[in-house]
This record gives sequence, structure tokens and C-alpha cells, in this order.
Amino acid sequence: MGKKIINWLIFIALCLIWGSSFILMKGGMNVLSPYQVASIRIMSAGIILLPFAIKAFKHIPSQKRALVVLSGLLGSFFPAYLFCIAETKIDSALAGILNALTPLFVIVTGIGFFQLKVKMNQVVGIIIGFIGLTLLVAAGANITVQYISYAFLVLLATLFYGINVNMVGKNMQGIGSLEIASMAFIFLIIPCGLILQFTGFFALPLSEHNYIQSTLASATLGVFGTAIASILFYMLVKRAGALFASTVTYGIPFVAIGWGIWGGEHVNIQQVVCLSIILVGVYLVNKKTK
Repeated sequence: MGKKIINWLIFIALCLIWGSSFILMKGGMNVLSPYQVASIRIMSAGIILLPFAIKAFKHIPSQKRALVVLSGLLGSFFPAYLFCIAETKIDSALAGILNALTPLFVIVTGIGFFQLKVKMNQVVGIIIGFIGLTLLVAAGANITVQYISYAFLVLLATLFYGINVNMVGKNMQGIGSLEIASMAFIFLIIPCGLILQFTGFFALPLSEHNYIQSTLASATLGVFGTAIASILFYMLVKRAGALFASTVTYGIPFVAIGWGIWGGEHVNIQQVVCLSIILVGVYLVNKKTK
């Protein structure tokens, strides 16, 4: 019973942290470009985890180091840029909602590449959750070509998440969560610094109030939404399994929409009903069969 409680506490913490990430991205892009916000996010996470990197390098088997770096790319680096670019055209709450597609890709990539075995109730739960998600998007968005193209970037990010979840669950059971995160992000500091340099970040009037706010929002996103959340996520994957960990993405939209309401966005009754459908899917995914 104690293990289950801890798993759910980690689950809730991740929902709150990642659900708040989308509004922080918007705050960062108040004056900064999406590439700058994503770079600051990843670099901040790498700097925070830097003290643990040496120990991690010693403890991680040499044959798995490349996998750890790949995990950082698929689970954080590429999605960070994809989400920021997408949010230049779609709402932060909508990005949080679309993020709930991750469990579907966990199943698809798991079956296709990682020999994942799922139960029928889990498949039904994912389908119901996906239906609720689809209805929710239709209830609150104007479908245009531009909307679809930028929403596709979020879809691509969730595909990367799905691959990463299965890869961590299958290949990194003997590696500590902090070691995985610290080694993954330490290798991303230099490319992020180069991106900031080439996009002219260091030539901006960074002492001005708006730039300070946007930079702090981006750095907060990196420290909490990437560094701390990544450690918690790797921990949850190893404690409760890849599929359970992936369902964190179903809780994220509720937090993201909550921030939207706080910021003055309108949520209608159709969206509430669709969110209830998603909750039914989450319940079925996590229900144990006798």
C-alpha cells in the first residue's frame, strides 16, 4: 500500500509541474524566441544537474551511456523546441491537452519496437481517453491549416515521449533516476549555449524588466519542469511501469486548463464533459484485472 501511495504522489507532482510548464513557455516567449526559451530551459536543467554528472558517468555502464543521451534528446531536448514553436500559434492550454496523446504512442511504439504487452482494459482506456481528447480539441478550437500544422509539432513531441518511455522502462532498470537525468542533460548544455549564441540572445537588453521576467520563466521551466520532473518521471517509470507513468499526460491538461482559467481563458461545458471522458479512460488504464 505504501508503494502505491508514493507512486500516486509522484504522479500528482508531475501533473502539477508539467501542467504548469505550458503557461511558463508562454511567459518565456513574451519577448524571447521559442528557440531561446527552449535552450534556456534545457541549459538550466543541465546546470542544476551538473554536480551529479561525474558520479553518474562512473556508475552508468559504458554500453548504456549512448542510450541515456538518446533518452535526453527524445524525452526533453527535441520536445522542448517542438512545444515552444507550437505555442507561437496555439494556446498553452491546448498544448497541454494535446500532450495527453503520449499514452497512445507508448502503446504503439511499445508493441512495435519493445514487445510491450497490454491488457484489453488498458487498450479500451487509451481509446476512450483519445476520444475524449479529440472531442475536447474540437470543442475549443478553430480547425485551420495553420492550427493543424502547429498541432502536429506537439504530436511529434508525444511520439518522442512514447519512444523514450519504453526505452527507459526496458533498458535502464538498473540505473538511478538522478544518474539518468544528470548524464542526459549534461551533454545538452553546449548545443543549447550555441543555439542561444546564434539566435542573438546574449546581445539582447537582458537587464530590462521584460527580458528578466521571460528569462526567469524559462529558467524556472528548466529547473522544475525539466530537471526535477525528469528525475521524478524516471523514478515513476521504474517503480510503476511505462504505461502507468505515461498516463501522467492525462492529468496535465487539467492543470494547464486551470492556469488558462486563472489567466482569463474561457472553459465551456463541452470541455468539462470531454475532460470527464478522459478521466474514465485514465481509470480503465490503471484498473487491475482479476
